[in-house]
Amino acid sequence: MNRLLILLLLFISSHAMAQVRAARILLIPLDDRPPCLQFTVRMGLIGYAEVIAPPQELLGQFTTPGQSEAIAAWVEKQDLRSFDAAIVCLDMLAYGGLVGSRVHQVAAPLALQRLEVLNRIRKKAPKLPVYAQSVVMRLAPSATPQNAAYRQKIARWAEISPYPAHQAEARQLEKEIPAAELQDYKEARTRNLRINQRAIALTKQGIIDYLLLTQDDAKPQGVHRSDHETLLQEIKKEKLTSRVALQAGTDEVSMLLLSRALIRHFGFAPKVRALYSSESTRGTTMPFEDRPLYQTVSEQILAAGAQEVPDNTADVFFYVYASRHEADRAESSVDEIASLLEAGKAVIVADIDPRGDVQGGDSTFTKALEKRQLLGKLSGYASWNTAGNTIGTALPQGTIYTVASQKLLSKPGLASSIYTAQQWFLLHRLLDDYYFHTKVRREANAAFGQAGMSATLLDEKRNQAMETRCQEQLQAFFTQLWPAYQASIPPQYQCLTPSPLQFHLPWNRTFEALIDFDLTCKAVKP
Repeated sequence: MNRLLILLLLFISSHAMAQVRAARILLIPLDDRPPCLQFTVRMGLIGYAEVIAPPQELLGQFTTPGQSEAIAAWVEKQDLRSFDAAIVCLDMLAYGGLVGSRVHQVAAPLALQRLEVLNRIRKKAPKLPVYAQSVVMRLAPSATPQNAAYRQKIARWAEISPYPAHQAEARQLEKEIPAAELQDYKEARTRNLRINQRAIALTKQGIIDYLLLTQDDAKPQGVHRSDHETLLQEIKKEKLTSRVALQAGTDEVSMLLLSRALIRHFGFAPKVRALYSSESTRGTTMPFEDRPLYQTVSEQILAAGAQEVPDNTADVFFYVYASRHEADRAESSVDEIASLLEAGKAVIVADIDPRGDVQGGDSTFTKALEKRQLLGKLSGYASWNTAGNTIGTALPQGTIYTVASQKLLSKPGLASSIYTAQQWFLLHRLLDDYYFHTKVRREANAAFGQAGMSATLLDEKRNQAMETRCQEQLQAFFTQLWPAYQASIPPQYQCLTPSPLQFHLPWNRTFEALIDFDLTCKAVKP
């Protein structure tokens, strides 16, 4: 987090030179993982926004919940009227984070009481736009050594138990799952639904301006469906369909809300046209989700504050690549992306894993983008974990950069800092989503005897050894890829060679990594 503080100080310095007031965004993140914190802070810089979060030591770590009361106290000490927007993940306030939301360690009355800080925020800053996230609980519990024997059984029970045709299997699972653990799961779901409902009520009261109810990892059928019905009926009853949305995804949501906040702040909503590499996958439900791909795309465009359009009046084109198992489609997709860029169009790319067996960038597609020197020209790019995660990272990067291109790049002193932020994020996605998730992680897991087990926790000694191995391999890739990547950067900008990588496994597992480096770009006359 110290690097983020230094980054913000440098940002404030450039703001003083530019003589343009930067937006200030208050962030209460879902937890301390990079997608929820680092990505959002860094993405804010693309839109010339200072994203300010509580001290990281208050946010908890994995099964250690965040300090909800201390976070609320920190918020109340801020000059709330100095912020242009607030992004609040209610699960951090209510339970101490996403993992805390999946267990019944915080009773409903206390969780509801913790949300009262939102009323105090509204009282202190009546005009502050508040954008909130409340997670609809996923089917499976968090993976821990303690629940390894029955975790998947709970997930299966949650998928089939509502349906008469599966009652025999459900009853058998209930015999095999420890009774106390199944009861804890049920109580957590019941409590979480109450928090979701309270979030809707707070929106009705004007305490929250815009609310995303986000479905964590799920399937088309399961116990979450009754939660959806309850919530959707309530949204309709309260006439809140324009201010409350229920959609797939979780970890990426603070970035979507950041886009929405900055679009409102600058008064410019980009028009986005979605293009799909495959009509068949366009209508297919992706792994760990409960709705067709095109629906997730449309919902996230709306959540990001942008406008979806069906034609070439778009300000930015969103190319959704989900064809990694279709022969020769990678090359032809890259041809289509190149044609758009050559025509002067802004392009966002989401590389989606339609089977869920890699959860990182596709090698053929990524190497084709690299070979054609296209990556540095993109407005947004991502390829990690679920479709919702990927879409909800690439899309807001692209919409924010589109806003910055329209509203900020012509301002004296801003072009270099904004373009540095944009290129840092693109390069970070390439390193993290493809080189780490697809290549380095797979090799490192195999070397440590845990192939296919990225969520497996490592003891401190093994974690340090894993970090060293991954850092060395990733740095070698970074050094190798930089010359070609540098050549893909448009001629009106120059970027210096980045600093060496810093690499950390913050939750003692390879499922996610904290990757950092310094990059400096400057605007030049082409």
